Amino acid sequence: MKKKIKKIVLNREGKKIYWFGGDIHTHLGVIKEADMQKKEKISMQKGDIGYVLPATFLDQLEKIERGPAIMLKKDIGIILANIPLDTKTKIVDAGSGCGVLAAYLARSGASVTTYEIDEKNAERAKKNAELLGVVCKFKKKNIACGIDEKNVDVITLDLGNPWEVFPHAVKSLKRGGMLVVYAPQITQVEKIVQETKEHFILIKACEVIEREWVVEAPVLRPKHQGFMHTAFLVFLRKI
Repeated sequence: MKKKIKKIVLNREGKKIYWFGGDIHTHLGVIKEADMQKKEKISMQKGDIGYVLPATFLDQLEKIERGPAIMLKKDIGIILANIPLDTKTKIVDAGSGCGVLAAYLARSGASVTTYEIDEKNAERAKKNAELLGVVCKFKKKNIACGIDEKNVDVITLDLGNPWEVFPHAVKSLKRGGMLVVYAPQITQVEKIVQETKEHFILIKACEVIEREWVVEAPVLRPKHQGFMHTAFLVFLRKI
């Protein structure tokens, strides 16, 4: 299992150095463990200044063990903003992958159960949750074979054939519960809407495109590249 980040060093350009313990050997020289423990600001070679900061959930997330492609923050953010999410929320998630979406969902204190059919991915997701300090329940099971949990508030699906889960989702979700599907192709979205129209109402189908800006006066312009299409997000509500 990877070590937990204790602190980070951040410079004015936004570049990070991660501290797990001991001395750090960087391209800007050696940073002593004693300095990391006691100082808030460190002078490094080439006149660079590093600010010693506590490591957050987002810092830890950058160093988790990855396997399959992970869902990006831009897509996770729109999911979190469009579902009920608090300590009373009961969520079922599948497939886990390396556990990123499940970890974000669990940060709220919600009860999160995540399904994963691949044994390596399931174990990886479990270790990452421990590293990130979140509590999830992990099941190595094909969710298309059934959902054990009942009276669920939210189901999130990141699967190749999510429609195989829909009959189980109808039984598992409470009335008014949310079904969220991550689908890379628009043909999948069409099938999702058609397959769910008897028991669900489509709330929204969308994609998120993110474009950062360069803010280094006098240069103020959008970056030449952005985070473009990754997937469509389909939000449905059980009736």
